[in-house]
Amino acid sequence: MCRLFGFRSIIQSQVHHSLISAENALEVQSNKHPDGWGVSYYTAGAPHVIRSEKTAVNDNIFKKVSGIVSSETVIAHLRNATLGTVNILNTHPFQYGNWIFAHNGNIKDFAKYRDEIISKISPHLRRFILGTTDSEIIFYFILTKLSEKVELSDRHCDIESLQDAIKRAIKGLTDIIGDYYQSDDGSNTETFLTFIITNGKTMMAHQGGKKLFYSTYKVKCSERDTCPYFSPECEAPTQNGKINHLIFSSEPIHGDNTWIPMEVGQMIGVDQEMNLSIY
Repeated sequence: MCRLFGFRSIIQSQVHHSLISAENALEVQSNKHPDGWGVSYYTAGAPHVIRSEKTAVNDNIFKKVSGIVSSETVIAHLRNATLGTVNILNTHPFQYGNWIFAHNGNIKDFAKYRDEIISKISPHLRRFILGTTDSEIIFYFILTKLSEKVELSDRHCDIESLQDAIKRAIKGLTDIIGDYYQSDDGSNTETFLTFIITNGKTMMAHQGGKKLFYSTYKVKCSERDTCPYFSPECEAPTQNGKINHLIFSSEPIHGDNTWIPMEVGQMIGVDQEMNLSIY
């Protein structure tokens, strides 16, 4: 299936190493996930999304984008198509306003449930669905639940509201399609709901069957003596409380970061003040 990468930091940082240079960088992973790529990042509070239906390892644009991106918030995605044709409209991440979403998974027998799922999406949001993937529809299903509690155009979204919206969205979806598959080794035709969503400040990931790892600290930060934001949390685990960075990846990326596997059904995220929450 697909590969996800999410990054949220207290300071603007380049993610070139994770996307290009590391031994297991996303570019390397694209050999097995060839059906398009997308990178989203935030500048001056506004999201920028660049997508292509090409394979990242063969695409000079991917290298160029990855080399210049410096942001507090980044989401990247490599697609291995299971539903929907290989084209730009079906490539992740998806965007609505400040909200960005990328998914690793599939809805089993999607054609059977598509109309019923769409019928439960807000008509205002429904008209922005442009592609043919289940992933884009899941995004707008979540936004529908979120819009019941917060104004989607508001730059502030508290972590509890986002967690509650995701929880209600997953409940609403699984009431229609059945539960998602609990093991990563299931067939690609099974239902998986692993994804990352952010508005640039608040970010949350859900482990819905497909593996996802997270990191909040490094074994030893190479910039510990020069970084003005260095703190004990940069080199020590934090269960709940303030952190300096949060990274999600479908596979551990070689480097200084310490990677922890998320549990099935677990949600992990940070708010705009970089307070870590684990549900």
